[in-house]
Amino acid sequence: MENITLQLDGQTLKAALHGNIDTTNAPMVEKTLFDFLAGNPAQNAEVDCEDLKYISSAGLRVILRLKKAIKDTRIFNVSSEVYEIFDVTGFTEMMDVQKAYRVVSVDGCEVIGQGANGKVYRIDPETIVKVYLNPDALPEIHRERELARTAFVLGIPTAIPYDVVRIADGGYGSVFELLNATSFAKLLARGEMDTAEIARRSIDLLKLIHGTVVKPDAVPDMKQVAIGWADDLNGFLEPELEEKLRALIHAVPDDNHMLHGDYHVKNVMFQNGESLLIDMDTICHGHPIFELGSMFNAYYGFLETDHDVAMRFLGIPYETAVDLWNKELRLYLDGADEETVRAVEAKAMLIGHTRILRRQLRRGGTSTEAGRLVVENSHRHLQELLPVIDSLVF
Repeated sequence: MENITLQLDGQTLKAALHGNIDTTNAPMVEKTLFDFLAGNPAQNAEVDCEDLKYISSAGLRVILRLKKAIKDTRIFNVSSEVYEIFDVTGFTEMMDVQKAYRVVSVDGCEVIGQGANGKVYRIDPETIVKVYLNPDALPEIHRERELARTAFVLGIPTAIPYDVVRIADGGYGSVFELLNATSFAKLLARGEMDTAEIARRSIDLLKLIHGTVVKPDAVPDMKQVAIGWADDLNGFLEPELEEKLRALIHAVPDDNHMLHGDYHVKNVMFQNGESLLIDMDTICHGHPIFELGSMFNAYYGFLETDHDVAMRFLGIPYETAVDLWNKELRLYLDGADEETVRAVEAKAMLIGHTRILRRQLRRGGTSTEAGRLVVENSHRHLQELLPVIDSLVF
């Protein structure tokens, strides 16, 4: 029938609705649907509404009968006009109804931010889009939106995504309105701010983040994540060093203060005199040593065996990145003496190289010359640091 097409994919009924479904054709749509199901039983159903222009109450009753026959039924690719019908009639409360996503292209767009899970592009003067590396990132997108809202409600200046889009080359993205916002990395590269000013603004925002208490179940616990890193190195480090590493991380006190989790100059935007966080999918809670470990990696650890990574990742020279790390660490420790600064840096370095080593081993380890250099470098640092560090707390 021209208004509905059907197929069975394993245990899933895949139905596509077309045109208008109203009193004139709803009975035939229903008969076609249930005649097909009689010979092709299914455990769940997916109803694609990309080509559905209108649905009346008679058509909605067909959907309702399908939902009663197959409890696990979802409706997707629904246009705004048709979605309103589903919403007004209460269907969005009874079943999973998903709007269609508009498609945008990032070809030729400026990359203004980059994190562990995606890249941020400016698509016009007022709008940026974060494109996720995972092509099936919808759960990640919804999770990040909740994390961003959590941070915003608690007083952290951050951009809130207002739309989800499909990317022309594949995958999904979150859209933010950031009029004329510029990343700290770009301001540095252009010479519009120097490392001293960027460091001051960065640490002012970071201290606001770290001074914010969150409910433990609202965001992930970074200590538990770090314990996982150490566990993944089982059998790679010497047994006494593995034991020491686990003991050090386990001994870090539980802490309900917020961490960003991937804090660096490409993840902070400057707009109208205000610093704004982006890339909020790494928001978590825990002791600040875990944040400092992540910052050490961004400005030093990831760049140590290949200084050109600084330009590719941050858009600034290696020397500038290292200078920024040193200035930010001193500002964060608020006038501490040099011995204290270096001691905290060693703790951050230990956390950072634990993460780098685990990351590299999971991504191919020593299969390339570059990979071997990274593994050997991090291994060496851990061998040097673990015997002399007795606590990660500062």
